[in-house]
Amino acid sequence: MRRSNGRRPRPPLDQDRLKELALSYVGKYATTRAKLAAYLSRKVRERGWSDAGSPNIELLVERFADTGLVDDETFALAKSRSLSERGYGEGRVRQALRAAGITDPDSEAARELAADDAVASALRFARRRRIGPFADSAHDRAGREKAIAAMIRAGHSFELARVVAGMEPGTEYDVDELRSKTS
Repeated sequence: MRRSNGRRPRPPLDQDRLKELALSYVGKYATTRAKLAAYLSRKVRERGWSDAGSPNIELLVERFADTGLVDDETFALAKSRSLSERGYGEGRVRQALRAAGITDPDSEAARELAADDAVASALRFARRRRIGPFADSAHDRAGREKAIAAMIRAGHSFELARVVAGMEPGTEYDVDELRSKTS
């Protein structure tokens, strides 16, 4: 039997091949328990299962987590740091962590990091998008509203977005002062 592209179909998976797939995936990508389980489930659906009984994907994923090959908390911190450095706010960080399947206990430190870096992250976003103190010219009311909307979509709070977008171009800012205004 051949596939429509002329190649032979891949053989069904067994426990050893499933473990090899998991090792290969973890070796290539930073991942979470949920993402690894979804990947392995998809592979079993695509290729089938040849061993007796059903595959115990959850047990395999937990073994990987116990050995440290998959660490949701470390993944969450790295994701939070990466998004904050690119100018995204707490809301976007929470959304990304939820999409990666990271539970609340594992994401707590990452959410705290995003909260601590909220003002600096908002200023990075404003610099990149030329908003507030980084704008070329003063915005009218509609321009300010668009800037606030962009910052909110990037995960920043309304109050922080309003303060940053309302700053005049070229204004000197103090991160601690902005933090106290938006707390």
